[in-house]
Amino acid sequence: MILSTSERKGSARERLLARLLDAFGEALPPPEMSLREIAARIETSHALLRYHFGSLPGVLAAMLNAQRSRDNEALLEAAQQGTFDDFVVAIWRAYTRPEQLSRVRGFFYVVGLAAYGPEDFPEFVESIGDLTVMLSSLAEREGLDAKEARDVATVTVAAIRGLLLQEVLTPGTRSEDAVTLILRMREGRSGPRSRPEH
Repeated sequence: MILSTSERKGSARERLLARLLDAFGEALPPPEMSLREIAARIETSHALLRYHFGSLPGVLAAMLNAQRSRDNEALLEAAQQGTFDDFVVAIWRAYTRPEQLSRVRGFFYVVGLAAYGPEDFPEFVESIGDLTVMLSSLAEREGLDAKEARDVATVTVAAIRGLLLQEVLTPGTRSEDAVTLILRMREGRSGPRSRPEH
């Protein structure tokens, strides 16, 4: 079978992305690292990286998409047996581990660039609401109507990201009870509640 040009391009891009993920693990290349340095690390040419990803931000966005997709699958699997609150706690724990700092910084770096040129990061922009969709589904499962579930999920994800950004900008200032504070925002509403302790 002969692959079309787009299929060959897609598979080559995926192979390069897999090599990037293998080389950097849970982290991302720092923004000051050049495409040449990244290419040398994965034993390819910077021209090939530029062809498939366009730029360093393009590399970062592609890696983030793949890493976040993998994270979301694991989180979703855990959420199947848990509550809305359990899922919020799992998200917070996943992204506040020390080894995640590089990715969290990279996320906000790409978000900033995408704010100026969303058309340059279509996959990244499209995936930005994935956690909100998952949380919204859990909130509906626990009794909220679709609109309120979406609103609660949107505000919850915004709070998580805001606190993560605060931690990136001023490390060590975040409240240890950040998750409790996020979940408490829903008090007094008809939102989903945590399971009672046994």
